[in-house]
Amino acid sequence: MEHEPDMMAIGGRLVADAGPDADVMVIDVAVMDGDWRQEVRTQVVERLLAAMADACGLAEPSPAWCVDFRVIDEGSWGSRGGVLSLLSLLDTGVFTEEKAKAIRARLGA
Repeated sequence: MEHEPDMMAIGGRLVADAGPDADVMVIDVAVMDGDWRQEVRTQVVERLLAAMADACGLAEPSPAWCVDFRVIDEGSWGSRGGVLSLLSLLDTGVFTEEKAKAIRARLGA
């Protein structure tokens, strides 16, 4: 997903007004629908920003970095022309039994 600098604000300031030397980064995270409580989303975003700072050799993330956390509805994921469903992952061991049960409950499966 591409964002235009004059259509996006980080920290209450338009990216277009940040100047040419601003260290602006937009990270688009798209996840399947599931048990994404606010505290879990916050933890994912914080860990992602910390990992990006580490990868860039920085002590901490730039305040001009933004994470767009989007939840995609079940069945809307495309994978090489097919549809990928979260339900097919529930019995693979990728989720704990407790998490798989919460996902099934949320999706009514």
